[in-house]
Amino acid sequence: MNKKHILIMILGCLLPLAGLAAVYLFKVPVNSVVLFALVLLCPLSHLFMMGQMGHSHENEAHGAHVHAEREDRKNDQPPRLS
Repeated sequence: MNKKHILIMILGCLLPLAGLAAVYLFKVPVNSVVLFALVLLCPLSHLFMMGQMGHSHENEAHGAHVHAEREDRKNDQPPRLS
């Protein structure tokens, strides 16, 4: 495992423990902790997914990234409606 994965795993374990500590030690209402976690869930998951979806073009030549051409787009013909 690499360092980044280990840090994410540690963070994923410590955040729920911090929520439980807030509930039991500081008498924070459970619904406040759950609401706060749900509010953070969406943006944090988007950041995580965007970071994982990035890819590198380090080993490719400048013009090597070519997209496949669809059959109905060849020869500048408009798509056929069936």
